[in-house]
Amino acid sequence: METIILAVVIAVVVLGALGGLLITSRLKKPLPPPPPSKPDLTAPPAEPRVGDEAETPSDEQRRTIEEVDLPGGGAPTTVEEPPAAEKAPEIEIPEPSAGRLIRLRSRLSRSQNALGKGLLTLLSREHLDEETWEEIEDTLLTADVGVQPTQELVERLRARVKVLGTRTPEELRGLLREELLKLVGTDMDREVKTEPESRKPGIVMVVGVNGTGKTTTTGKLARVLVADGRTVVLGAADTFRAAAADQLQTWGERVGAYTVRGPEAGDPASVAFDAVKEGKEMGVDVVLIDTAGRLHTKTGLMDELGKVKRVVEKHAPLDEVLLVLDATTGQNGLVQARVFSEVVDITGIVLTKLDGTAKGGIVIAVQNELGVPVKLIGLGEGADDLAPFDPEAFVDALLGD
Repeated sequence: METIILAVVIAVVVLGALGGLLITSRLKKPLPPPPPSKPDLTAPPAEPRVGDEAETPSDEQRRTIEEVDLPGGGAPTTVEEPPAAEKAPEIEIPEPSAGRLIRLRSRLSRSQNALGKGLLTLLSREHLDEETWEEIEDTLLTADVGVQPTQELVERLRARVKVLGTRTPEELRGLLREELLKLVGTDMDREVKTEPESRKPGIVMVVGVNGTGKTTTTGKLARVLVADGRTVVLGAADTFRAAAADQLQTWGERVGAYTVRGPEAGDPASVAFDAVKEGKEMGVDVVLIDTAGRLHTKTGLMDELGKVKRVVEKHAPLDEVLLVLDATTGQNGLVQARVFSEVVDITGIVLTKLDGTAKGGIVIAVQNELGVPVKLIGLGEGADDLAPFDPEAFVDALLGD
């Protein structure tokens, strides 16, 4: 009996041990993962892309080129805007030529009336003896009137004063005005010929020695013509002076005149020929040709000036050949005028710098020397200070108010 009880106890103990082992092994086994709270959805495949679009765009923040550190730590490259096109020069409206000398009379009077006042003072003396008449001659010669015109004027004054007898200031002024007008000449044709009857354009050639203001005068003459309603082409035939063509072109651009120019040190005759040709094709009214400032003592250069004239005349005859003289050079200007007239047949004189130290008598002297009228005078540095010559306004300026 005891044996049976012992066997039962042993069996119970063995069964208990086996059960404990089974429970322990089950506890060590990993638990299955919990079910996901939200199912993962797979996006549909993206559409195929080309080139720079092949990569999927990123949502990351992008930086500008200024914020990126370039290698070497240099400053970011600045892309400059292309320069704006230069604006065309503004076209100026020149002052009309009519009455210019009248408007400039006060300026002329300030510098020129020493001659008139000196003569009036001498003629107002109670007794006009030989010494006084010699003083009158000296006054005229000092004013660059010239020997022959001076002798003519003194002889006429002597005769008229003798007949007149008693002389009031008003009578003397009137007397002197009449005699000076005779010397200056009121019957000469002073019009600048720019309108030939049977053709276009009119052709004007401007000549003169370097330093007389020749190129500037050509530009100012273009302004006079444009102010009077003419269309103009400029020919820059002074190819020996580097800045001459640029200077003339600037004058032309200011009034809308086209400038024909050639290479530096090129053939002046070729430029003059092309300018007239261009003027014909454009149908302008006037072609102005600026020539090189020839020294009148250089025979070869003067011959070349004659060549320019001959080449231009293959198109048409010249309507004007204007000689520009510096009025301050006095009698030396007469020597220049004489030589130029032998080469190119001067048709008119332009006297520049007449508002400075020049003596008004040079107008009388140069006309008497060449038999050619003064047609234009320069009275200053302003763009519109070139005026058609008016004998009466000029003599009145000499005599003063």
